[in-house]
Amino acid sequence: MSARDLIVLGSASAVPTKSRNHNGYLLRWDGHGLLFDPGEGTQRQMAHAGVSAHDVSWICVTHFHGDHCLGVPGIVQRVARDGVEHPVDAAFPASGLHFWERLRHASAFRDTDVIREHPVSGDRATLAEEPFTLVARRLSHPVEAYGYRLEEPDGVTMLPDALAERGVRGPLVRRLQKDGRVEAGGRRVTLEECSVRRPGQKVAFVMDTRVCEGARELADGVDMLVIESTFLHEDEALATEYGHLTSTQAAAIAAGAGVRHLVLTHFSERYKSDDEHRFLDEASRVFGGEITLVHDLDRVPMPPRRVTTGDFLGRSGA
Repeated sequence: MSARDLIVLGSASAVPTKSRNHNGYLLRWDGHGLLFDPGEGTQRQMAHAGVSAHDVSWICVTHFHGDHCLGVPGIVQRVARDGVEHPVDAAFPASGLHFWERLRHASAFRDTDVIREHPVSGDRATLAEEPFTLVARRLSHPVEAYGYRLEEPDGVTMLPDALAERGVRGPLVRRLQKDGRVEAGGRRVTLEECSVRRPGQKVAFVMDTRVCEGARELADGVDMLVIESTFLHEDEALATEYGHLTSTQAAAIAAGAGVRHLVLTHFSERYKSDDEHRFLDEASRVFGGEITLVHDLDRVPMPPRRVTTGDFLGRSGA
């Protein structure tokens, strides 16, 4: 079975600590690997997590502060050194192209031609449409920053009892899925009679930002929201000044957007391990769903699919 989970390679903010590496998040998605914000030490953290350069198909940089990008040289050179043959797409703010080029060619190595660059500009950008949609949305930070959202297309779940009742079996099932209708037992059978809609899963990745419409739009209706929670509520003024979120603000974005699973990360070094429960306490007062406060090398699975009982897919073609 293909994996869909988040591997946390680092969860600190600007300054790494003894227990938290600089940022790094690998979203595994049916054989694809989206590496978000590789900070310093990401290569080594990948080794600890048991993943390799061959697992990376996207590198998505939200912005060019060092804790979110200084691992790029090592990742690029590892892709080259390990002979990764599949395309590796790289998304980053176009306004920081000069930073990307310095990171991409930070030292001498035998280069690779598999990396395909996608500089992002404007308020919104669509970066991929197959096999999932990947979009970027501008956030609010002292330097230009973007969040990312991955969406799986809606599908259908076939209903075995409805298929059997209408005599649709064997190769006819596949044809029904493909064409939307088949002839079985002397009658036309449509897909809407034998299936329910299966909502596609959605993930949003929101790093350094103040509360803004972009963050809300990215989070809207997602199954999992991975979001920075740099400060506690008592330090909200600092969060606003430096372009960050508190745990309360992150939770409020999740609650307003109808998120299913809230994943908090990117914690300031000013807080100690004894403070961790305070992030959870503050977030849980605002958000009633599942909350995970991550640690390095955690693996966070995607929530189970939403159960759909009556939303039929209308493709009768009548």
